[in-house]
Amino acid sequence: MATIVFGAAGMALGGAAGGSLLGLSGAVWGRAAGAAMGQVIDARLLGPGADPVETGRVDRFRLTGAGEGDPIARLWGRMRIGGQVIWASEFEERRMTTGGGKGAPRPQVTEYSYAVSLAVGLCEGPVTRIARIWADGVELGRDEITWRLYEGREDQRPDPAIEAALGIGRAPAYRGLAYVVIEDLDLARFGNRVPQFSFEVLRPADVSNPAAAEDIARLVRGVAVIPGTGEYATATTPVHLATGFGERRVANLHGPTGPSDTDAALDDLVEELPECRAASLVVSWFGDDLRAGHCSVRPKVEQVETDGEEMPWQVSGLGRAEAMTVPRVEDRPVYGGTPSDRAVIEAIAAMTARGLEVTYYPFILMDQLPGNGLPDPWGGAEQAALPWRGRITTALAPGRAGTTDRTAEAEAEVAAFFG
Repeated sequence: MATIVFGAAGMALGGAAGGSLLGLSGAVWGRAAGAAMGQVIDARLLGPGADPVETGRVDRFRLTGAGEGDPIARLWGRMRIGGQVIWASEFEERRMTTGGGKGAPRPQVTEYSYAVSLAVGLCEGPVTRIARIWADGVELGRDEITWRLYEGREDQRPDPAIEAALGIGRAPAYRGLAYVVIEDLDLARFGNRVPQFSFEVLRPADVSNPAAAEDIARLVRGVAVIPGTGEYATATTPVHLATGFGERRVANLHGPTGPSDTDAALDDLVEELPECRAASLVVSWFGDDLRAGHCSVRPKVEQVETDGEEMPWQVSGLGRAEAMTVPRVEDRPVYGGTPSDRAVIEAIAAMTARGLEVTYYPFILMDQLPGNGLPDPWGGAEQAALPWRGRITTALAPGRAGTTDRTAEAEAEVAAFFG
C-alpha cells in the first residue's frame, strides 16, 4: 500500500517541480523515488513474503526408556502390555522442500519429518505371538509398520538392526526377554514424536512343566470354522461393493490386519492352536419350511443392488440377479448371504496352505419370520420364527395323530427334501 501511495505522491511532486533529466520528466523520476521509498516501508511492516519457511522441525526428542533394576513382567494367556524401550537408534531427520523458484508467488517451504528404530521389551519369554498392536491407543495393522518379534528364548540371536547400529558382537541378544523391534518408524503420523506403544501378547503354559501338560491350546486337534454366512466372508481376495457414485466399501476386511478377514482369522488359528490339524468349513444355505416335503433349500444373497467388483457372487451356477434374498428385519438382513463358490474355494486353499485338513460342512439355516402362516408339524399355530433345522420333520411330527412317520409317505417326503 505504501508503494502505491508514495509512488503517486512522488509523481505529483516531480510534475510540479518540472524539468527533465536524461530525457525523463520530473514526474517519472518522482514516481520512481516515491515507489522505492514505499517498498521499503511495506517490507518493514508486512515482511518480504518470500523468505523460506520451515515447518515441523524438532529441536529435542524425549524417549522413555527402561531403568536399571526395573522388573520384567511375567504373564500367562493373553494380555495387553505396554513394555519399555530398551534400545533406540538416532533420530533420522528428513526434509522436503516445495514452492519457491523463479516467478513463483509462493514462498519456499521446507517440511521436516523424522524416523527412528527402537526395541520394546515386553515380558519374560518365551511367548507365542503378538496378536494386536496399539499406538497412542489406536490399533495398528500388523503390516502398517516394519516390526519383528523376539520370543524370549534362551538361544535367540541379536537383532540385525541393533547390531548394525552398535557394531558386530556388541549388540545384546536379550535372551529370555520377549521384545519387539520396530524399524524405521515414520513419526509424521504421530506428530513427529514417538507414540506410546502397547501390545497384546500371547504366552502359553509351559508344556515342559507337568502341572501345565494339559494346556488346552495344545489339546485342540480340530475346529469348526464359522460364520457359515456372508457372501464374501470366506474370501481371501479383498472384495469391494459400490455404494454410490464414486463410493465403494470393502466387504471382507473389517479389522486393521491381514489382506482379508479370513487370512487374519486363519493366522490367529494356527498360531494360537499349534496342534490343530483339522477344520470343518461351515457353508450355509437356507430352508423355508419345517415340513420336509415342502422345504426348499437354496443359496440366498443379502441384496441384489450391487455385486462384488473383484468377485461377482455365484453359487451352483446361480447369479445374484436370479437369487432370492434372505429375510430382513428393520431393513437389515437377518443372516449373511451364502458364501460365493469362489470364496469357499479360496478358503479351502488358504486352510490347506496352513497345514489343515479341510472338511466341507454344508449347513441349513431356517429363515421363517413371525407371521409366516406355515402349518406347524409340531402343533403350533404357525411355524416358529427362525427355527432350529433339527425341527425339520414329516408333515405331522412323530407322536402326533395322523403322522406319516414310518410310512411310505414319510419316505416320499424325505425324497422330496433331498431332491
